[in-house]
Amino acid sequence: MNAAVLEKIGKRGGRGARRQARSTINTTMLPALRRKLSPVEPMDGDQIERIDRASMDILEEVGVVFRDEQALADWKAAGADVRGERVHLDRNLVRELIASIPESFTYHARNPANNLPFGNDHSIFVPMTGAPFLRDLEDKRRMPTLDDLANFHKLAYMLPALHSTAHHIVEPMDHVVAHRHLRITYSSMKHSDKTFMGMTTSGRNAEDVMEMCAILFGEEFMENHAVTTGNCNGNSPLVWDEAMLSAMRAFCRRNQPVLCSPFVLGGANTPASVPAAVAQLNAEALSGLAYTQVVRKGCPAIYGHYLSTVSMKSGAPMAGTPEIALMNFMIGQMARYYRVPWRTSNTLGGAKTFDAQAGYESASTMMAVLMAGANYIWHSAGWNEAGMHCSMAKFVVDAEQCAMGYRMAEGIHWDDFDEALAAVRDVGPGGHYLGHPHTQARFQEAFFMPDRFDNNSVEQWIAEGSQEITERALKHARRLLEVYEEPKLDDAVDEALRDYIARREREIPAVDALNTEH
Repeated sequence: MNAAVLEKIGKRGGRGARRQARSTINTTMLPALRRKLSPVEPMDGDQIERIDRASMDILEEVGVVFRDEQALADWKAAGADVRGERVHLDRNLVRELIASIPESFTYHARNPANNLPFGNDHSIFVPMTGAPFLRDLEDKRRMPTLDDLANFHKLAYMLPALHSTAHHIVEPMDHVVAHRHLRITYSSMKHSDKTFMGMTTSGRNAEDVMEMCAILFGEEFMENHAVTTGNCNGNSPLVWDEAMLSAMRAFCRRNQPVLCSPFVLGGANTPASVPAAVAQLNAEALSGLAYTQVVRKGCPAIYGHYLSTVSMKSGAPMAGTPEIALMNFMIGQMARYYRVPWRTSNTLGGAKTFDAQAGYESASTMMAVLMAGANYIWHSAGWNEAGMHCSMAKFVVDAEQCAMGYRMAEGIHWDDFDEALAAVRDVGPGGHYLGHPHTQARFQEAFFMPDRFDNNSVEQWIAEGSQEITERALKHARRLLEVYEEPKLDDAVDEALRDYIARREREIPAVDALNTEH
């Protein structure tokens, strides 16, 4: 937040004024979404089995490269056919391993009120991560700082439809890369009491995250409770590297869930075919999921992917295309076929500003992932410019769109059907319902009323300053940050976390080399 905004906030009063202002804003987190709509399933049983057979053929005959000596040794011990760095996986071995992945579990937050059932018909919305730039409270595109990251974590804490603060929503460029994972993790823990993600940029960084989680939650508690999430990206086509595999081991050994996520650019690192791309992606995801169970049988793991298609005009990744929707539908079917929870990406935009393109792309993506039945719905707020920046304005609007999608996916509410029908008899032909007691009692919850959108007359819109969506969204983001109150960490825990960070920053050479996560 810039100095002018901070000065303005300081003049408006202290904690009491902030508390009074906050009382007019609902910041209570929505429970995990329990989906009541049947998912879209474009494949019949024969087609599901066809994808499964093709993926198993790839694993057995083509193999997957594991560029990691420990993983190769683990696969040999598990009975896989290891030829150099290429591992050929027997389909029966793969099926046996993935069968031990839990279908569901509970995410535990430091505030138990924010615990989340996960898997099966439950879904959660998680903000974007990894942006090297942001569009700030003045809608200026620039490099982020640790303070900017903290502001995004605060917003994620206060926006009801977001179930997590993720981790590096934006890259804090004012800290050297070698130390960022420590500061990012602390920011996630300090500024919110929701669940969060843990950095997996290397095995050692992942170990640091695990140690910080042990300080926050207790090492014994972590043995039987999921408290964070790691993401491990595969390198399509058919490669897992040492950084991701060592991080995967760090999480799995502590019984913490990881997303096994092939990084798919359809047509560039997969065949230019929807079903063939899904068959390759499925093989890649299964190889990662199977390896989690080699590391620790029964540990939670999530079928993941980052999914885009590539423009054959420019080579740039695209968002919101029909093929991405179809692939999400298919991947959802495959994850349910294997009885494992799955992750997808949400509200993706390739636009350079928060414009109509960004809105269309994001809305198309959200509708598809909700109707695909995804469980871990990542990149749900802020993503634009193909992930190159996180927009403050788009962040808060995306979060409200998640609340709208949440309401749709809950399905039809029948609880007041008879009472509402009785109102038809009361009002009769030619009347209206605006003053009826049923309407008066139910109008605020009967139909979703977005706050960030303007539905007033054009005359009223002009009278109120002709504010476009970006201006309205930034105004709301500033207000949220004004009234934010930190959910305080226990003093002893906070001191232990800060001591750990200080020690590790003394021990880790401040080598500045860029690491990012998708």
